[in-house]
Amino acid sequence: MIDHYKSCICCGRECKLNRYQQMGTCKNKNTLKVSKVMLYYDEEPCISGYNGSGAIFFSGCSLNCIYCQNKEISHDNFGKEITIERLSQIMLELQEKKAENINLVTPTHFIPSIKEAIIKAKKKGLEIPIVYNSSGYDHPVMLKELEGLVDIYLVDFKYYDDLLGEKLSKIKNYSSIAKKAIEEMVLQTGENKFENGKMVKGVLVRHLCLPTLKEDSKKILSYLYRTYQDTIYFSIMNQYTPVVKQKEYPFLNQKLAKEDYDEIIDFALSIGIHNAYMQENDTASLEYIPSFDLEGV
Repeated sequence: MIDHYKSCICCGRECKLNRYQQMGTCKNKNTLKVSKVMLYYDEEPCISGYNGSGAIFFSGCSLNCIYCQNKEISHDNFGKEITIERLSQIMLELQEKKAENINLVTPTHFIPSIKEAIIKAKKKGLEIPIVYNSSGYDHPVMLKELEGLVDIYLVDFKYYDDLLGEKLSKIKNYSSIAKKAIEEMVLQTGENKFENGKMVKGVLVRHLCLPTLKEDSKKILSYLYRTYQDTIYFSIMNQYTPVVKQKEYPFLNQKLAKEDYDEIIDFALSIGIHNAYMQENDTASLEYIPSFDLEGV
């Protein structure tokens, strides 16, 4: 499995670089890198549950979003290199702390190593669900490697218009890649399953609504509901927070207008979406961004 690093296609970029010898476009070689491990309470309620989600924040990213709120780890690649054995141990430590699940945050570029770590941890007694928490820019071939290991896919659908992906995340073909990735995720998990209000299997698709881009948001919601109906859950978020001053795209220097978010929610309801998390209050705040300090690594 680790040989996938020799000609890497972990993400939709398909850079095919030998990550044993050089960094991929994700800013990492073949060695796992983690910035923080914690019980995290700010995911959707069905993910965080009562005890918190066992979040493992990986360093680097397959995207290069100019507005990223986790720039310190995604762009600057802050973190500590660890072994596959250590990652499996971290999973077991989170289970001992009563985490509701293992939440792999931005895992796409480390799939080969993560697969091995999950297998090792399960052999040693890991029983809680595995959550794959990604940007949506995942290669379906690599996702197939996780079949039977991942219980919940917590996935972004950022843009319907590929031009937005090129401008704001420096990637091509985001929409088509995300569509194929979500299709594979749904094939693996089937309809969502819950126990005591907690998701134990399924797909939850997140969409972060960006300022002035409400029509693109509507296209995403329309496509997803038309394609999957109530098979998946939705999370429609208004928490975009400007953290980096934008000169080229000044519309990103503002929060999402309340009337735009309300219009997006009204649209979602009008087309039949009801299995969805919606944010009623102003959640655009830096307080929701973790402090990346190598805790638990």
